[in-house]
Amino acid sequence: MRWTIIATGKPAIGWAKQGIEDYLLRLQKTASVECVYIRDGTPAEVTKRMLAASEGAFRVLLDERGKQRRSQEFARWVDARQLDGCKRVAILIGGANGHSPELKEMIKESWSLSNMTLQHECALLVLVEQIYRAYSILRGDPYHRE
Repeated sequence: MRWTIIATGKPAIGWAKQGIEDYLLRLQKTASVECVYIRDGTPAEVTKRMLAASEGAFRVLLDERGKQRRSQEFARWVDARQLDGCKRVAILIGGANGHSPELKEMIKESWSLSNMTLQHECALLVLVEQIYRAYSILRGDPYHRE
């Protein structure tokens, strides 16, 4: 299964950028994960860019009001998608203004990484780490501890 993380704006905070690169490097051995950064703009422009970049994928929207999962649950979700034959998952991360209501209505699944609003670079780092953690759980690696 391939992952495409689509985020509004490139990471600029040094520690976040470094952390994202580190987890993407770790994931190369296990999963195909790419980050696509789109330009910010009006809500309609951003929605159009996100939909184009995620065409044909199982789309998931990150939103503070979305469903929260524990790491073990997320790993089971990943495993179930793989067993279902899902070829590509696209996770959409909005910019400072979040996602447009139109985009929210189009997406079947919405996740929350926290009840708190996360700055999009922090959300991206947490997401990439959680994808890495899910695959480590599925492999039985000692990275995750309960």
